[in-house]
Amino acid sequence: MTRDQPADPQRDSVAAPADLAGLIARVALRDARAFEALYRATSAHLLGIAWGVMQQRERAEDVLQEAFLNVWHSAGSYNAGLATPMTWLINIVRHKAIDRLRVGVALRQATVALEDGQAEALPDSAERQPEQLVHQAFVRARIDRCMDDLAAGQRQALALAYFRGLVHSEIAETLGAPLGTVKAWVRRGSDRLRECLQAAGLGGGAA
Repeated sequence: MTRDQPADPQRDSVAAPADLAGLIARVALRDARAFEALYRATSAHLLGIAWGVMQQRERAEDVLQEAFLNVWHSAGSYNAGLATPMTWLINIVRHKAIDRLRVGVALRQATVALEDGQAEALPDSAERQPEQLVHQAFVRARIDRCMDDLAAGQRQALALAYFRGLVHSEIAETLGAPLGTVKAWVRRGSDRLRECLQAAGLGGGAA
């Protein structure tokens, strides 16, 4: 365990599904005390989930806060027939964490595009011209739009592959998806991302 890694979430007690479902129902009615109880009952476990994606305590805590804000606003959409309370909460945390990784994907892909000839002979930082900064902002924005065009599974798999450097089996474990499905997401997502970047004149894009 690293210094920043939270304790094993499996060791933390989590309320029974029925109790959690009741708390979520009360949160949907804007019951602040129920929201606090839900947080106390699940936050340690969910922080471990966030850390598993982010690999850094502070960023995992930020993800957890965003996830619970989502819970407060969307508790009314919870459907016990589709998922257990904990599965629903874990999915929210995972999606928030992976969305955070997209920022890293954009920065990394922007760097690749620039190194592939979009900005040759870059001057020192202090001498960079406004036009160059505008161009870099355009590159990052275009990559974000290309990522948005991908299916959710493809986008999440690529974020884990490019930013975290995970292999297929690790991505499958993180997303809770079959290995074959993950391989297809990465392959098709990479192809679509490359095509989108090439159409925007940004070079090779995804590898």
